Amino acid sequence: MVPEAEARDVLDELQRLRARVPLLSGALAASTDGLVLAHDTPGVEAEGVAALTAAALGVSIRMTDAAGRGGFRELLVRGGSGYIATYAAGSSAVLTLLAEDRINVGRLHLEGRRSGARIGELVDAALARVERPAPARALPPRPTGTPNRALPQRPT
Repeated sequence: MVPEAEARDVLDELQRLRARVPLLSGALAASTDGLVLAHDTPGVEAEGVAALTAAALGVSIRMTDAAGRGGFRELLVRGGSGYIATYAAGSSAVLTLLAEDRINVGRLHLEGRRSGARIGELVDAALARVERPAPARALPPRPTGTPNRALPQRPT
């Protein structure tokens, strides 16, 4: 889906995010349909989290539509030992963060939104390049007034 160079840039952003926010235990970028783009999730099955993120995203989008709250931006789930936060990342990706219970939720949102925006820019730009083929190079016009002759052939 996303070329390898951009996937590496996304992974770099995930790693920088985890370095800035020490109580993050994992970070994952995925397509909106649940395919892993990049992840830094030690001890967690990234594919499973990406698939569940896509399912939660589908419900969240329907909920924001039904409640008249506009397009999806973020989702926060609090479990007994921590948080799972999902942020929109451009038009076709999401960022899911796994955080410990002691995290400052305001900081989690601040950093998650920033990284989601950066990842969204990377992914959307990569998809635009992949989906839009390079323009075909036009042949130069033939000079007018010259006959359309075949090139002379060498005897064989």
